[in-house]
Amino acid sequence: MQKIFNCHPICLTAVYAALTVSPVSPASAQSDSPVRLIDESELPTGEGLASNFESDREIASHAAVIFADDFESGDLGSKWDDTSNRGNALSFVTKPSSATGQDPDVLGERSLKVTATLDKNTGGGFTKWFESSERLFIRFYTKFDEDCDYVHHFCTLRANKSLQGKDRWSGFGGAGLLPDGKERFSTAIEPWGNWGQWSPPGRWNFYSYWHTMRASPDGKYWGNGFRPKSQPNIQRGDWICVEFMIQHNTPGENDGEQAYWIDGELRGHWTGFNWRTSPTLFANALTLESYVTDRWTKQSENVVYFDNVVIAKSYIGPSGPKR
Repeated sequence: MQKIFNCHPICLTAVYAALTVSPVSPASAQSDSPVRLIDESELPTGEGLASNFESDREIASHAAVIFADDFESGDLGSKWDDTSNRGNALSFVTKPSSATGQDPDVLGERSLKVTATLDKNTGGGFTKWFESSERLFIRFYTKFDEDCDYVHHFCTLRANKSLQGKDRWSGFGGAGLLPDGKERFSTAIEPWGNWGQWSPPGRWNFYSYWHTMRASPDGKYWGNGFRPKSQPNIQRGDWICVEFMIQHNTPGENDGEQAYWIDGELRGHWTGFNWRTSPTLFANALTLESYVTDRWTKQSENVVYFDNVVIAKSYIGPSGPKR
């Protein structure tokens, strides 16, 4: 099963195919893979380090925080390293003008708006390269407009050979190809519509590439999907706190992990990943975006909002309210 799309300006992905790994029994990304869902995870839930900071103000001062952007100040992309803004897809909006319904006590006054318009642009977003850690947590808030359709790609964490020169791009592209364990792996948290079977924008899903991933029926390598057996559809019109985690494996060993939370609730925790074979390969680039094509998306204009982005070495949790 696969969906064909046009080329992506950031991740250069031409095809999307979710190869679902069953969470019911020990699951496999290959027939002999140890990847499995952990039934009783010991990962934290609910409040995390963000609970100590009103609306994420000064959260960057926390020792575990690597990067933070609440979009309250600065120009578009001023805290990021790369911007994709074809067709003026990106803009800042404040509560009075955006009518997003955000709570200023949690999310502040300004958020990022991504408008993907068919036949004009595919949306857009930002990329940030950063010094990595053995375990990473990425948290952001997002909101899909009431009539937002299916989204092709969303927020992706990529491992690149280094932060210098062309090596910082080794984790980008390569759709359909088995990654080299010394050069790249990636995982994305995305809304997935199950080929139109679930109401748009769909349900939350991991879309992952790594060197021991499962091949698709055509013999090529499209992202493997991970999600719980059942979960509710994503509600449009509501702000959602999304967080995901990756644990780097010991090079060549099957001890890597990934997990995700929605509004502080742990939805799934998988272990047994052999993400990399090199001790110098780390997940070190985050792309925050809403990318839309006309393969499944029929709504002309599709608006998604983002706010309160944090990358950290420990669990972040939802933003703290005003005290």
